[in-house]
Amino acid sequence: MGLIARALRRDISIGELPPDKRLKIEELRSRYGGSNHSMREALTLLSAEGLVEATAQRGFRVSSATEADQRDIVRLRCEIECLGLEWSMRLANVEWESQVVAAQYQLARAIAEVAQSVSAGALAWDDADRNFHTALVSGCESPRLISIQTKLYDQARRFRFAAMSENRINLTKETELHSALIDSITGHDKALALVQLKALINSTV
Repeated sequence: MGLIARALRRDISIGELPPDKRLKIEELRSRYGGSNHSMREALTLLSAEGLVEATAQRGFRVSSATEADQRDIVRLRCEIECLGLEWSMRLANVEWESQVVAAQYQLARAIAEVAQSVSAGALAWDDADRNFHTALVSGCESPRLISIQTKLYDQARRFRFAAMSENRINLTKETELHSALIDSITGHDKALALVQLKALINSTV
């Protein structure tokens, strides 16, 4: 079930399964494999994550992806991720700072690759960006906050992929924001780091 949910999550994120598409169990089984039971479990999991909607009469469909949805997700991401970063910096140790720096290094490499070819580098870029934002809150010592952050980021991925495919993401600006944020974190300037993180999350809107 985990593999099926991961594949569905990826294909929703990159637009292979577009917003509002009805998700028929048999069609999905022929594409992803698994049993009826495992497929329903995967769709139920994605429903809890906000990527799929379930209705009593019509089964499952991909959640909508309107501008209002994007604004709401971005607003919540700013609140949750800034809170997670604030707590992480308050509790900061060398291990957490090293994890964040390493995640930013991997992201910089992924950005360089996607700048050369969107089609070849988009998935690696998305994974690296996801890992970077996860690392930022990973030291907060709140599993519930981390869980919420993960769900919100996954809901935002569709919008980022669309922006990337339409060449609406300024990769140079994002790289500069990442570097400045790392400098603030390692310099223990919490107030500036929170401002920079909020700017980074808002940069694709």
